[in-house]
Amino acid sequence: MLLKGIMIALAVCYPLLAHFAVVRGSALLTAASLGALALAVLLPGLARGRPAAYVSAAAAAAILIVLARSSLAWLPLYAPAIVTDLFGAWLFARTLTPGRVPLIERIVRLLHAPDEQLDPAIEVYARRLTIAWAGLFAVLAAVSLALALFAAPNGILLLLGLHPGVTVPQEVWSLFANLLEYGIVAAFFAIEYGYRRQRFPQQPYANILDFLRRMVRVAPAAFGAARPRGARSSA
Repeated sequence: MLLKGIMIALAVCYPLLAHFAVVRGSALLTAASLGALALAVLLPGLARGRPAAYVSAAAAAAILIVLARSSLAWLPLYAPAIVTDLFGAWLFARTLTPGRVPLIERIVRLLHAPDEQLDPAIEVYARRLTIAWAGLFAVLAAVSLALALFAAPNGILLLLGLHPGVTVPQEVWSLFANLLEYGIVAAFFAIEYGYRRQRFPQQPYANILDFLRRMVRVAPAAFGAARPRGARSSA
């Protein structure tokens, strides 16, 4: 529990520290924010004493020390937001291929009793919602990438020696990628949840907190390998 708490704290600190680094224009703070993110990822392996984790941590530390003294420290700062959004888009989109169960439908089935027959309207809604989530993350990734490319003074194009005719302040990219994105995703979730409660009032959960608790329980099965339609799932 303590380990998870530390990982969550590091993950929460990363975007705040990254945004502060951009506002201050500090390569040192940029390297520190990336270090916090790397530590959050490597911490489970480090806690278990895995040699690969210690080697990775040493390599990451060496790279960050070099980056802290270079303007190139800004380049890896753009990656986490874009990669995370692309991963989110892929996570939903991969379940939309023919013969697969859309991710939201998988979650719905895990939240209901195994022998319960779903309303066909729920299946249609679940597929459309899966498409919507995939589309949202794809759009967020595209916007974050576009802002990163044209950011100034340390945008991707400028760091590569290219001079675009149009630029945006780097703080605008950071505000979007490190802060606003989280608000957009939370707002989409909250609005969809409210609409779903109105359209499908008969749900196996009492409220949003109960829904989140159940989601945590079924998440390992729901977000596992995309299953063909007809394959059995267990929570």
